[in-house]
Amino acid sequence: MQTSLLAAGTGLAMSNLRAQEEGIDPRSFISNGGEGPQAHLTCYPDTEDGRHQLHQLWVSQDNTVLMSYRAHPTQKYPFFSPMAGPISGLPLVTETGRPWPHHRGVFFGLDHVNGGNYWQGNSASGQIISQGPSFAKEGGQFKITPTSAEIVDRCLWQRGTSDPIIEDRRRFVIKILDERRYILDADFVVKALTDVTVQQTNHGLFGVRCSHDLSPVGGGTMESSEGAKGERDTLGKPARWMAFYGRRAKLREEIVEGIAVFCPSKAPHPAFRDCPWFTRDYGNISPTPMNWLQSRGDNPFTLPQGEELHLRYRVVAFGGTPVEAGLDSLWEEFDSM
Repeated sequence: MQTSLLAAGTGLAMSNLRAQEEGIDPRSFISNGGEGPQAHLTCYPDTEDGRHQLHQLWVSQDNTVLMSYRAHPTQKYPFFSPMAGPISGLPLVTETGRPWPHHRGVFFGLDHVNGGNYWQGNSASGQIISQGPSFAKEGGQFKITPTSAEIVDRCLWQRGTSDPIIEDRRRFVIKILDERRYILDADFVVKALTDVTVQQTNHGLFGVRCSHDLSPVGGGTMESSEGAKGERDTLGKPARWMAFYGRRAKLREEIVEGIAVFCPSKAPHPAFRDCPWFTRDYGNISPTPMNWLQSRGDNPFTLPQGEELHLRYRVVAFGGTPVEAGLDSLWEEFDSM
């Protein structure tokens, strides 16, 4: 097994020998397949450069960056960006986007929580602080194969120097299905460290902000599992999954790619029944009940101290259309987990 170095901030893999020649102290990298010709995932825990805690994890497929989990403690919240298209390699999500630049890739947050905002605004209004992400281990060995990897993190929801109000433990499983599809399974256990009250808000929980060319305003398509398309026909409606897809605008050849979010059928709490969606044609989708709490008789949403809420989602990166990607079959498999 060969070792590699991901230079901080560059995303470029360097050989261990080159690192030594340039006087760089190689950190501990997890390689599966090295730089040989066989298909493999290589995972780069870019967490320490001797001066700064970077808290950034990279996953490469066949020596090309697939995704990055960014969790620096100065950020508003941790998020995934980039997530590469399985065919083109172009980003499927934005790191920041207009008209709402606080949407970042694949993210998890919430507004109107005990008077704080853990979705947008500055960090003083509320921040989800990673305690240091890592690649998961089992029996002392990293849970990494040529086609899969796992990331774990523990985060505290906090305003300034006040005591944290929520702890979330999160696990992400990355799995390559084939040359045209890969998945990111996201699992959150949210624990109330004090009595938590959430007022009705359209800024709620798990969200994906797609690249502009996949959104309806950028020429792409938003489509639900029920066949509805666009914000007008999907906003507030139940669905098993929601997807953005379209022709990649920066390529001369005709390549269609997309990204989908799955919501399980079993509600983790009565307020989450039916899985209503918050959708925007500019590129945001979120399976959340929080925008409809009042009309559903659940306003405010409360989580007493010590109680936990278990939330599961799946993100699918795919080539082609939702039908060609077999999203319905993938949802059935996800829902049975």
